[in-house]
Amino acid sequence: MVAGSPTASGNARRLAARLRGLVGKAIADYSMIEEGDRVMVCLSGGKDSYTLLDMLLSLQRSAPVNFELRAVNLDQKQPGFPAEVLPGYLQSLGVSFEVIEQDTYSVVRRVIPEGKTQCGLCSRLRRGALYRYARENGFNKLALGHHRDDLVETLFLNLFHGGRLKAMPPKLLSDDGRSVVIRPLCYVPEREIARYARQRQFPIIPCTLCGSQPNLQREAVAAMLAEWERQHPGRVDSIFTALTQVEVSHLADPTRFDFAALRARAGEQA
Repeated sequence: MVAGSPTASGNARRLAARLRGLVGKAIADYSMIEEGDRVMVCLSGGKDSYTLLDMLLSLQRSAPVNFELRAVNLDQKQPGFPAEVLPGYLQSLGVSFEVIEQDTYSVVRRVIPEGKTQCGLCSRLRRGALYRYARENGFNKLALGHHRDDLVETLFLNLFHGGRLKAMPPKLLSDDGRSVVIRPLCYVPEREIARYARQRQFPIIPCTLCGSQPNLQREAVAAMLAEWERQHPGRVDSIFTALTQVEVSHLADPTRFDFAALRARAGEQA
């Protein structure tokens, strides 16, 4: 298929419409954005956050409620980070944006031994900086670019390594209760985001900190899910659907369901 051909253009429009539909449904299902919200879009320079911003800008133009968007990038002072890329791209869109600076890179390198996974500390430091900016600037919603596959992978990471039945929620109240985190891409498969990013030719900025680490647990889970999907197409969709249809009474947590109160009714037989 030739880029720019009518067929290619039609496919691109259909994909964009599908993503808008999935994002719009997620926003409606979880009441992610309401009248007067000030939404801070956390932009990393990866395909997911570019797609998130694109979708929210598109929906903002036709939404039945008024809300504000600002793209915010955290410059973590990674060596070789192309500091001009995001400002140039966002200026070309005419989008309100801010680049904040915090040298989390040096902290992670100093604290985490060579060869150990750095993502956990890096994520905590990054999240703290973004939450602080949101509080100081009056943003009540933080939009993150986690997609459907991220939620499913997190379920298995917690299951295999933490012994907990827990994933990423589409909407989450921050620990201090002052911000709400939303994940509008939670219904969108990663493969469709990758296709969309290629079509839109986003100026992707790779992560040179955690992206260079081999054998990460998340990568292993992602590979496992990819193999399942190859063998049984639709399995990841089924797993995600299970996250939205939880039968607490058919699990085994006595703090979530009152098993002790279960009694057969007198005079009735099975």
